[in-house]
Amino acid sequence: MDDLAEQIRALIGDDPNGGEIRMFGGTCFTLNGNMMVGTMKDGGLLVRVGKDQEAAALALPGATRMNFTGREMKGFIMVAPDELSEDAINGWIAMASRFVGPMPPKKPTKK
Repeated sequence: MDDLAEQIRALIGDDPNGGEIRMFGGTCFTLNGNMMVGTMKDGGLLVRVGKDQEAAALALPGATRMNFTGREMKGFIMVAPDELSEDAINGWIAMASRFVGPMPPKKPTKK
């Protein structure tokens, strides 16, 4: 899981609009405060693709709709660890960026 997070950090670079938070038992990477991709405990990747890209995403190797709490979440894809080559991770980050990039920045929540 930490190796995957390191790979994602290396691919995303030091984008000033990026961020990291702990979520779903792994590391979640954000763009303008909006969840983009994240690592899962099993070494898989969680990708926010949105409803319009979901069919194309589900057609890719190792992809399934997120089912974290026994309920499927549309627009979120889980990718099996054995399908995460560097090229695949790059592709998933690009797909997530296409969906998350145009979203308005999320305002930080007060604690």
